[in-house]
Amino acid sequence: MQIPAKYVASNVENKWYDYWMKNKYFHSKPDHREPYTIVIPPPNVTGVLHMGHMLNNTIQDVLIRRARLQGKNACWVPGTDHASIATEAKVVAKLKEQGIEKNDLSRDEFLKHAWEWTHQYGGVILEQLKKLGCSCDWDRTKFTMDDDMSEAVIKVFVDLYHKGFIYRGYRMVNWDPEAKTTLSDEEVIHIERTDKLYYVKYKIEGEDGFVTIATTRPETILGDTAVCVNPNDERFTNLIGKNVIVPICNRVVPIIADDYVDIEFGTGCLKITPAHDVNDKEIGDRHQLEVVDVLNEDATLNSFGLHHQGKSREVARTDVAKELLDMGLLVKIEDLTHKVGTSERTKAVIEPRLSDQWFLSMEKLSKPALKAVLEDEEIKLFPKRFNNTYRHWMENIRDWNISRQLRWGQQIPAYYYGDGKEDFVVALSIEEAVKLAQQKTNNPNLNSTDLRQETDVVDTWFSSWLWPISVFDGIRNPNNAEVNYYYPTNDLVTGPDILFFWVARMIIAGYEYKGQKPFSNVYLTGLVRDKQRRKMSKSLGNSPDALKLIEDYGADGVRVGLLLSSAAGNDLMFDEDLCQQGKGFANKIWNAFRLIKGWEVADTSQPESSRVAINWYQSKFQSTLAEIEDHYSKFRLSDALMAMYKLVWDDFASWLLEIVKPGYQQPIDSKTYKDIISILENNLKILHPFMPFLTEEIWQHISERTPDQALIIAQYPLIESFDGQLIADFEMVKEVVSGIRNIRKEKNISFKETIELSVLNNENLASSFDEVIIKLGNISKMEAVDDAVEGALTFRVQSNEYFIPISGAINVEEEIKKITEELNYTEGFLKSVRGKLSNERFVNNAPAQVIEMERKKEADALAKIETLKSSLASLK
Repeated sequence: MQIPAKYVASNVENKWYDYWMKNKYFHSKPDHREPYTIVIPPPNVTGVLHMGHMLNNTIQDVLIRRARLQGKNACWVPGTDHASIATEAKVVAKLKEQGIEKNDLSRDEFLKHAWEWTHQYGGVILEQLKKLGCSCDWDRTKFTMDDDMSEAVIKVFVDLYHKGFIYRGYRMVNWDPEAKTTLSDEEVIHIERTDKLYYVKYKIEGEDGFVTIATTRPETILGDTAVCVNPNDERFTNLIGKNVIVPICNRVVPIIADDYVDIEFGTGCLKITPAHDVNDKEIGDRHQLEVVDVLNEDATLNSFGLHHQGKSREVARTDVAKELLDMGLLVKIEDLTHKVGTSERTKAVIEPRLSDQWFLSMEKLSKPALKAVLEDEEIKLFPKRFNNTYRHWMENIRDWNISRQLRWGQQIPAYYYGDGKEDFVVALSIEEAVKLAQQKTNNPNLNSTDLRQETDVVDTWFSSWLWPISVFDGIRNPNNAEVNYYYPTNDLVTGPDILFFWVARMIIAGYEYKGQKPFSNVYLTGLVRDKQRRKMSKSLGNSPDALKLIEDYGADGVRVGLLLSSAAGNDLMFDEDLCQQGKGFANKIWNAFRLIKGWEVADTSQPESSRVAINWYQSKFQSTLAEIEDHYSKFRLSDALMAMYKLVWDDFASWLLEIVKPGYQQPIDSKTYKDIISILENNLKILHPFMPFLTEEIWQHISERTPDQALIIAQYPLIESFDGQLIADFEMVKEVVSGIRNIRKEKNISFKETIELSVLNNENLASSFDEVIIKLGNISKMEAVDDAVEGALTFRVQSNEYFIPISGAINVEEEIKKITEELNYTEGFLKSVRGKLSNERFVNNAPAQVIEMERKKEADALAKIETLKSSLASLK
């Protein structure tokens, strides 16, 4: 097989992905091996690949490929989430383009359109993940609206209802007027913005006086049913029990007293609108106030809005304020900066709204999940600092509003048989519901036509919280072979923004339905930001096209670029230069491979320099492998990659190959060649999880491989003992070679010209390294001496001194001048360092590591001065 001169990623990526798929390397089924399982955080079915997905899924692929190489039964389950709000919005928009209104369609008709849209556009992101190299078990792809997944959701709903955890309640909820559905508290984000604060006068009934209230929402004045003051506010005690007239609608309402009112805030008088504010609702309940809802579900004003009926809340706000001004009741307008609840999905401003909803009682359910993370540490969060966030959420958990006023989703299995609050049953099927309703009403003649099913669907998270169990059918068939083998899963990779939305809830579900944790480790990635630390977003235009990056830099280049600087839990400052660095690394590896394959092999004896270098690299590899495995155990994938990067770029390509490389037009001995190929293969094995395409391409070029010999399923290197002293000694050898090369460069001595080298070996560096120094330094003669060599250039490595005789080409006077200048500078530097160290204030107050650094500077300067003086003496 001819080896191309350049590595072109686009020429190999599809080839090897198709090969992996054809040979079913990604597919898993239970067997005798240890399972290693990851479930993908299911992206929205509406989604397309963005930088966050790229980072998250690259990390998962690294973990799953490593597990596969380690001989584990690696199973990565992919899938998508039906994303009720986002998907329904897309379908509604598509229908509008066709002149069809959602409300003109029956539920079944709408769902038909939703499924058509999903089949046409959904799942695009999963195909894009293949371009990144993701080795998911595509045969196991799940969708949260699959029949079996939906059955599991309904079964859990019914079970939790009959256990007393799910209830129906009339509560103030978060209403998204754009999506026309409720949201849970966690789906509301609070965004700071500046609004107008309107001061409005309310006339006191039967008097000439007024009370003044301050509001940001004058349109809700039409729903006021009281004005409230603090009973301890002496300014208003005389008003308590009187009435005021609400402007525009002229409703007569009482002035009431409640401790909730802050005397210091605003005017001290609070308008009470129980239908449109949580706190107002609580006050209204305490004082038995009327509830007047002035808004429709789309946040336009209803008939209580009088002549403002049909206007949006924003338009009505402006128009009501103008009307109040014309009536002489608008005292003043100020700017107010405050936080406003906003829908995470649609970005619409949330309306507090009274509504009958379904809730899941969380306090008791959440206790095992709290204990598992914070007490027993059965589940570990990486980085650990997120334990505090988890604790805060779980210890302050509120009941979960699980109903949504949508059609796309699992329809709540509640069946109504009457108009009363309790006139319903919850059942798995209509047949079962009929039986329960007959029992509840004591009416054996009741039939299915007498029942109507709840129109709401469950919150999307109520399906995805079952994900690690339901993808293995563990809800419908709790003890099936697959769930017993793959569950609990091993590692979860996700973002901290859904630590409560999804992670905590999966843990809750895991203990409730399997009696055990859903996973052992949660690796929380950071956000991908741009170089200016801004979050990537379409609106800012700072989010690169993920597929274009792969096209430009290759999937491996992009993977390396992303992971070079993505420490667990820390935001990644994405810079396209990182992908260029990744591409450069791929080219470096390819060129090293081409160099090796270009050598002619002969059955000759192995040079001592090659033997020593190979022994060193094998120890260095084992030392680095131990370091890499430690990084993996702590989910420091960026550090693991950097350790590999240095090993392969510096130690392998720059040092080992230079040492063993045969002379011009000379063959390499077969023993060294065989060892180098073995070393290269081990390098490919540890690199494969990060750079799957490049490594498989090189692996298959090295020799003819059958499918059972592919790199993707090769044996990962095992950690073995290594010679730490050999590694340390070789670092010294590197410094010696660098010292020789520096002198050659400074003195303009050609690298083709051989030179002699004498060494004052105070460190007792083994003579076995001499051949390496001789080869890389192009030394004609190397000998040990007992004293400094006169008339020679010199440099020091630790306490060893090295001497290179001066050739006639060197200008001695210029050399003396140059060394004298460097000596004077170094002595001045030493004086300034010692000045710091003799300053008691500095020594007493500086951190220990700073003091240590200054002492090292002092030692280095002293050693350099000694070397420079020795060089000067040899020249004079």
